[in-house]
Amino acid sequence: MKTKVLYTIIIALSSTFLFSQEKVADKFFDNYAYLKAAELYQEAVNNGVDSEHVLTRLGDCYYYNSDSKQAAIWYGKALEKYSKVSPEYIYKYIQTQRSIKNYQEADKWLETFKEKQNNDSRSRKAKDHNLNFYDKLSSTEGTYVKVNNLPINSNYSDYGAFINGNTIYFASSRDTKNDIYKWNNEPFLDLYQGTISTTDGKKEVTDIKKLSFEGVRRDNLHSADAVLTNDGNTMYFSRMNVGKRNRARTDKEGTVQLKIYKATLVDSTWSNIVELPINSDNFSTYHPALSPDNKTLYFTSDRDGGLGQTDLYRVELKGNDSYGEVYNLGPKINTEGREGFPFVAKDSTLYFSSDGFLNLGLLDIYKSDIIKDENAEAVNLGAPYNSGYDDFAFYIDSETKEGYFSSNRLDGKGSDDIYEFTVFDCKQEVKGIARNSKTLEPLPLTTVQLIDESGKIVGEITTNEMGEYTYDVDCNKQYKILGSKPDYKDALVALETTEEHEKVHEADLFLIPLINDNEIVINPIFFNFDKWDIRPDAAYELENIVSVMREHPNMIIKIESHTDSRGSDSYNMKLSDRRAKSTRDYLFSRNIAQDRIESAIGYGETRLVNDCSNGVKCTEAQHQENRRSKFIILSDNEQ
Repeated sequence: MKTKVLYTIIIALSSTFLFSQEKVADKFFDNYAYLKAAELYQEAVNNGVDSEHVLTRLGDCYYYNSDSKQAAIWYGKALEKYSKVSPEYIYKYIQTQRSIKNYQEADKWLETFKEKQNNDSRSRKAKDHNLNFYDKLSSTEGTYVKVNNLPINSNYSDYGAFINGNTIYFASSRDTKNDIYKWNNEPFLDLYQGTISTTDGKKEVTDIKKLSFEGVRRDNLHSADAVLTNDGNTMYFSRMNVGKRNRARTDKEGTVQLKIYKATLVDSTWSNIVELPINSDNFSTYHPALSPDNKTLYFTSDRDGGLGQTDLYRVELKGNDSYGEVYNLGPKINTEGREGFPFVAKDSTLYFSSDGFLNLGLLDIYKSDIIKDENAEAVNLGAPYNSGYDDFAFYIDSETKEGYFSSNRLDGKGSDDIYEFTVFDCKQEVKGIARNSKTLEPLPLTTVQLIDESGKIVGEITTNEMGEYTYDVDCNKQYKILGSKPDYKDALVALETTEEHEKVHEADLFLIPLINDNEIVINPIFFNFDKWDIRPDAAYELENIVSVMREHPNMIIKIESHTDSRGSDSYNMKLSDRRAKSTRDYLFSRNIAQDRIESAIGYGETRLVNDCSNGVKCTEAQHQENRRSKFIILSDNEQ
């Protein structure tokens, strides 16, 4: 009978405080205490509160803690029960399903997501054909790239640089002994190489010289656009179509077509020069580029059947001078305009230049994952790679994030210049010491979480014996830093990083101790006038008592509730006693055993802490000192 009565009491208590659990959980969630919030949301669900808000918040608690499995469960429950769940949660559900490799479920919901959110950038081709387009492309905010005009540039055209080993290759019209090309009034182009050396961390290019080709007169021919196989022994390059005596050959309209040739390195001379069978006397084929495995050749051509003035194509290299069929890269890459200068990085990203999209200038540089995904879209690299002029011949080492591009922008030395660039991650550091807010003593073994601007926990470390912590953070971001330690209130500080690379921020964490001598000390618990019900803000504070008592499973306390002197003595006595017992009952509802709270007594105005007794005029702040709840530790026998 006694057990049945106790069970009935517990159920009644749970029902009494049920209404506040969701709001209390919300407050913990808003303060990034996701595990505590999840516990309270779960408790609400167990008691029959499974609203869309509670279910999606449960999903968020685990999502922001990178627990995809649990997040997927709760997002799934919300989607199953409610038909109008925000697309945001559908997208998160898709992400969690992919994370746990449930791709079939993810794909199913991706279709739903597209239907619900046709305008979402994650489910459609991003088309920035709006007034902000140029501002976005020309802005370098959030882009950390060092760009320098390469010192080896001449007063003439220099472009198309790439590296093989410690050798840089590029094309240039710097040789004034060559004939003049009437279209730009500069000497004809030649291919050059130079040696790269590094001294005190600074790169330098020396020993620049023309490439030597066997048996070719070059003073009246363009030779450019070189690319080497991985072993450095085979070169593909562009050159004017040649006829007898190695002179340029024109077609019926008087145009000299470009062709791709292959050469082999023999004793420092490029020999065995052969024309590729993909060429023709009736159209141009040029700008060769190799796939990372050297099994596919990409190139530019104005052959019939293309989508625009010039298109990008590919052909399989079968070995032994055997080639597969030529394929157009399709409308994801090619436009009605000009596409050219393909380059494929080590990570199989395709880079190229085009004037057929909505550009910053004339030719802009683009990238695409079409080699890995046939549905991938072309993306404009924007500034600083692109300008209001021609930007082309992009090369990058995707491992070192260093490379080159070419441009005829106005700050150059010649008509076309080579620019070197280095992509770097702008990083800053935040460091601090977790301290006891009252004594300022360092707090070792404090958990410090780094939270990004979306609310996701992106790092968790523990302070050392000196209470110190350090995090590397990104530039131009907003973070929250949360310090937690048993028997202390959490400390939360905001951090906004800047654009300055390697700047150091200091952010000490001051944790308020919850145990002071023989008392658990929390902020005042407030009640509505003439009421003793536990409000959500009071429940939030009482969770500190719950945490301490869970941390000390043998701790026994007593609760005292006190009022100020306003009102009759008997009224205050009854009201404080009801509030003390209501406070006790909340702790019972949070599974604190009944035998761990010896008593919960209201003392009314019998134990004032100042002189504000009956008839004494006092300020509201002085009266507030007397309105208090005390949680006195009677014993704490640690096992």
